[in-house]
Amino acid sequence: MKRFPNLGFGLGLRSKHYPYILKNWPKVDWFEIISENYMGVGGRPRHTLKSIREKYPIVMHGVSLSIGSTDPLKKEYVKELKYLADDIKPAWISDHLCWTGVGGHNMHDLLPMPYTEEAVWHVVGRIKQVQDYLGRQILMENVSSYMSYTQSEMTEWDFLKAVAIEADCKILLDVNNIYVSSVNHHFDPMDYIQAIPKNKVVQFHLAGHSNKGNYLLDTHDHPINKKVWGLYQKAVNRFGPVSTLIERDDHIPSFPVLLKELNQARGLAS
Repeated sequence: MKRFPNLGFGLGLRSKHYPYILKNWPKVDWFEIISENYMGVGGRPRHTLKSIREKYPIVMHGVSLSIGSTDPLKKEYVKELKYLADDIKPAWISDHLCWTGVGGHNMHDLLPMPYTEEAVWHVVGRIKQVQDYLGRQILMENVSSYMSYTQSEMTEWDFLKAVAIEADCKILLDVNNIYVSSVNHHFDPMDYIQAIPKNKVVQFHLAGHSNKGNYLLDTHDHPINKKVWGLYQKAVNRFGPVSTLIERDDHIPSFPVLLKELNQARGLAS
């Protein structure tokens, strides 16, 4: 079984930062790309990615696998995913434990699963198919949620744990998403962190969110909240050194601003 390395502290690769990176080769340990931004794409984006790949480890992070959908797996999507992975040789590939559409209709959102035994085995079978085709383990990420299903039979963390164990996959633990969901659904985020097996967590995500008054919204357009920083430190205390990445997808600041935030994570984990 492949051993996943601790890559250190990384940032999401965004086109806005291409010029800065190519000119300065900043002190970042690794970059994470949104897989779909480079699938079936050539030209400048692919050339730039390859140039950066020569200097830094790269991780692929997808948003469209829709592993929880009842639609058939998208074979062309998985084929393109494998083609990109074979080309840039990422340290690993991840996506979200969710569904993004049904009946061929894309909802353009990461929708939570019902936490049932039936859903566990449905997702497990699909993850195994993807892993067999890619020839590698993948990481599944917990998503933020704003609703729950009356059919749910277990907690979200027990669902994630069961899927990871039965599918023999790994976990991308998004600390911000845990915090957002804990506020929205009124649970203790430490119950979540304590329930996840240490040997399953390969990567952390950190990001900002928006406070909408009576709920939190995962927006990736703010600096990281101080309570998320506190939860991150507790996650590091439990899981030890884990590859950590900061995501920013809107209101993206200059690279040095994100680098300062990344160094804050580095300091908390030391």
